Amino acid sequence: MSSAGLLADPQVVRRLLIESAAGGESMTYADLLNALGHRFTRPKMRALCKVLAVIDDEAVEKGEPELAVLVVRQSDGLPGQGWWVGGARLHGYEGLWTGPQAARLVKKLQRQAFDYWRERAG
Repeated sequence: MSSAGLLADPQVVRRLLIESAAGGESMTYADLLNALGHRFTRPKMRALCKVLAVIDDEAVEKGEPELAVLVVRQSDGLPGQGWWVGGARLHGYEGLWTGPQAARLVKKLQRQAFDYWRERAG
């Protein structure tokens, strides 16, 4: 997918997420949008999700762990609907998008990203 028409340059978003992963931290949608110079709105969040999809597609091609799973809702620390209908299915997950089972999957995938990028940052 071309980056033309996207909310932000995927390479800039990728860099921010790699920095977050290397530090062992997730980011809320609002935090990431603010770092990109946008205030949080639902349309901006949906536009950001398109950028995250591009980033994860490239990560898969490079054999890297996904990064979109690091972007979470402030309310419960879990990714939004867009990730669940795309990213979670790649892992064979078809359960609820909230609750302990969902949180376990997210934490596992986040830990993979944290470990991978912490190793490369150090």
